[in-house]
Amino acid sequence: MMVFKFFSKIKYRCLIGLLGCIVLFVTGCGTADEAIVLIPPGESVAEFPELESAEQAAETRVVEPQTVYVYVCGAVRTPGVVEVPEGSRAAEALELAGGMTTEADPFYVNLAEIVTDGQKLYFPTASEAEELEAAGKAAEEGLVNINTASAEELCTLPGIGASRAADIVRYREKNGAFQTKEDIMKVSGIKQNAYDKLCDRITVQ
Repeated sequence: MMVFKFFSKIKYRCLIGLLGCIVLFVTGCGTADEAIVLIPPGESVAEFPELESAEQAAETRVVEPQTVYVYVCGAVRTPGVVEVPEGSRAAEALELAGGMTTEADPFYVNLAEIVTDGQKLYFPTASEAEELEAAGKAAEEGLVNINTASAEELCTLPGIGASRAADIVRYREKNGAFQTKEDIMKVSGIKQNAYDKLCDRITVQ
């Protein structure tokens, strides 16, 4: 009876092997993870050492974490490129750069943001953050900052041509930034009438 059972198991395994070959032939060659394995009813993987070792290898396979490089600069103690695991937050990159200085605006950068490889994290001072926010607001509203605009940008203002735009640039280079919008009338050739046409389109922030 034991001999019959032994030979029956051999026949069953041969049949399973044949079926496996047919499946591979029909579906095409794939990886070890994609192979279809048939185990006789009532038997465990332990009775098939070759399958057990493959299962153990799959369980012990470890995926190495990827790293990303981020340039942390601005109002930080040790600016430079830091290396952090993929999926890290801005707070972790900042910590590796020594943290913020006392002049930094602690709320400008979203520290919960997930950083990406090659990203530049700039931490502005409180005064810089004010200027950046004002500039962003002005851009959204379509305003031209007469303290920073190029001659080409100044030419988009009503009544301002190439010659007058060059005068504005020369004036601020010589006298410094305009303190108020009305100061633009200190530029030769820009009087009240000209100012009235462009006052709603300019800013000094």
